[in-house]
Formats: sequence, structure tokens, C-alpha cells
Amino acid sequence: MDLLIKNAAVFDGDGFTEEDIYIESGDVKKIGPSLKAEKGCRVLDAKGMIALPGLIDMHVHLREPGFEGKEDIESGSEAAVAGGFTQVCCMPNTDPVCDSAVGVSYIKYRQAEVGLCRINPIGAITKGQKGEALADIGKMAKAGAVAISDDGKSVMNSKMMRLAMEYASGFGLKCLCHCEDANLSDGGVVNEGYNSTLSGLKGQLRAVEDIMIAREIALSESLGIPTHICHVTTYSGVELIREAKRRGVPVTAETCPHYFTLTDDVTLDYNTNTKVNPPLREEKDRLAVIEGLKDGTIDCIVTDHAPHSVKDKEVEYDVAAFGFSGLETSFALSYTYLVKTGVITFKKLVELMSSNPAKILGLKGGSITCGNPGDITLVNVDERYTVDSSKFRSKGKNTPFDGWEVWGKIKATIVDGDIKYMDEGIES
Repeated sequence: MDLLIKNAAVFDGDGFTEEDIYIESGDVKKIGPSLKAEKGCRVLDAKGMIALPGLIDMHVHLREPGFEGKEDIESGSEAAVAGGFTQVCCMPNTDPVCDSAVGVSYIKYRQAEVGLCRINPIGAITKGQKGEALADIGKMAKAGAVAISDDGKSVMNSKMMRLAMEYASGFGLKCLCHCEDANLSDGGVVNEGYNSTLSGLKGQLRAVEDIMIAREIALSESLGIPTHICHVTTYSGVELIREAKRRGVPVTAETCPHYFTLTDDVTLDYNTNTKVNPPLREEKDRLAVIEGLKDGTIDCIVTDHAPHSVKDKEVEYDVAAFGFSGLETSFALSYTYLVKTGVITFKKLVELMSSNPAKILGLKGGSITCGNPGDITLVNVDERYTVDSSKFRSKGKNTPFDGWEVWGKIKATIVDGDIKYMDEGIES
């Protein structure tokens, strides 16, 4: 069924114009004032809402196969569309690891079966994420993988990483690099500094992250092959990436809402919903991440959505699982703490959460233009609400943001012209 979105404030890349959007056979056909619905067309009145190009999260963990008690592709997709995401890219640290064409094909099959958001599989760099032998990168690319990563681990062998970058580039794939020197992190569960001394929790130096950021930059610069740095948290890491970009190194980077809204102060009450890897850092790191978003050093906001069951979190801090459930809070946190505060423009936010991820991974979408997929996120930025994790669609209720007041309510999420999520009170 075709869809006509009426009276939306359409974001066209520079500003907003109140227009209608006509989606036919899954693609945007017309954009303009006073469009008429053809016979059989569904009409959605979006008065008072902003129409954004569908949000894209290039870093999530959907847990299936192997860890369906934490999340599965259906519940993760429900969380994604509730958060305004029309596309997500899922990391391969499942059981079995997604390191083959079979693993990629399984995810694609399940995405089609569930039929909510687009799910783009990310294949592993090494077999079993063991860092010992390259995975079947070419076959995974043919099956539909959009990138490769051993996220959750770094590829510690630099020669292996070089080979991965060279081989993957031949298939048009980028390496998404989890930057953690496993020898140096040595079981650290929080940022190493004043607060770790107060709490007695084992700390993790910034150098754990920075050393590997520097290595990936060096490989990218030497080989002339693009690379992407995952979940940047440190002021020194931001500066490494900034300087690399100034030299023309083809490096891109991402961060998460928790790294520009929280510091390790919140770990002092031992709430395991504050435990994440990389860990929350200090105020100077938080401010540096924000500056990196402002000046283009950091290209994307992702969630690193890491859902866990209650039993994974309701244990001692040292043994609790790392990670936050982030798909359903990402846009509101980003709008509230970056745009509403005047730190960045709305245009920049759309770049960070839609157009840049599309460009980096070569995905369809990222703009509302005729001929593009009818992937639209409708949001009311003037609506304030309180985060209630008990209402998450995700199985993972693990978030440090429960009870926070935020602005920017997702009202509807549309994929290929099909309404996949509508907030209460919206009629069509």
C-alpha cells in the first residue's frame, strides 16, 4: 500500500518546509505541498511533527543466535523502530559467531521474517573472533555483510589486522575497530582515575583505548585504506583522530550518547547499569567527545545497544555484564543534550544519526529525496517524557537513564513506506 504523509515539517538537509511526502512502491515519489492521495493510498497526518530521513544505527548487538535470553532479532527490531531507527547494523559476537556466509544469511532471513527495520549484518574479522585466522570475508560480503568487526575484542595481531583491511577493502567493506589493548585492560571495569580509587573498582587506563586507535590510524595511513573507530570515549583518542583527519587519513569514528551525557561519577554507587565497555570516563573526556561531534572529528552517534537479562546485571559490579540497552533512548538523549542545549544544529544531528552512517557503510537512505527508499522517522521535538525502562520493547531493561526527563518523542517509524511503529494517539 502506498503512503501519503501530510503536513510534516520535512527536513531537506538545510532546514524545514511544511510539505507532504508521497511514497509509492516503497520509494519516495513526490515531495511538495497539497499532494493528493490516490485510490487505496494510506494517509498519515503528521501535523506538528518533523520528518527525518530514517535513523541508522551502525553498531548494535541483537544477540541472536545464541543469546536470545538477552535479546533476539524480533525484540531488537521492535526496540529499533520504537527508537526511530529504520536500519541497524548488528555486530557478530553471537554464538556461533557470525563469521561465515551462513551466519550472514541467517540474519538476513530472520530480518525478512520479522519484517520491521532493515538489519545489515556485520561479519567477524577473524574466525570465531579468536584473532588467529581471517574469517570468510569475501563470502560474507557476497551474502550481504556491510562491514567486518571483531567488536567486543580487538584484533591484537597487527599483521592480521593489516591483512583484514587489505582483503576487506577488495570487497568494498570497512573494518569497524573495537579499540582495546586486551593486555593492558587486564580486567578493568571502570575508568582508572580518582573515582576508581574511591570505589576500589579495578580501573582501565585511557591508554587501553588510545594505543589501539593509534595503531588503526597508522595502518590506515600506511595502507591508504579507510578504517572506522568504534565507540570513542577519551579526550586523547578524539585528538588522535582529529590530527589524523587533518593529515588526510581516511578514518571515521563514532561515539554513543552515554559518553557525552555521563561521567564515571555515576559508578560510585556501584549500580551495574553504569558498567559499560569502554568505560565511562571523566568530565574532560565527555567535553572532548562533544567537541569532536561539533567539529566533525566524530562522524556518527551509535547506541552500541547491548541488552542483558536481569541476572546479568543484578550481581556484584566486578562480575556484571558490560553494556546498556540504548536503541529506545538514543534520539531523545542526543536531541536533549546536543541540539536543545545549542551545542550542535539539527542538521548536524541528522548527519550524525542518518546521513553519515549511510555514507560510511554505503547504505541506501540518509536523506528524504525522490527515488530514495521511503524510510522516514517522524518526531515531535516539543514533547517531553520520562524514560521508563519497564516499557522498553527490548528484552534488555539495563539502562542508566531510567527516570530521566528528555525531549524528542518518536511518533512513527516508516520503512519502505510501511508504518512499522506508531506512538499512542497517532491516527492514520
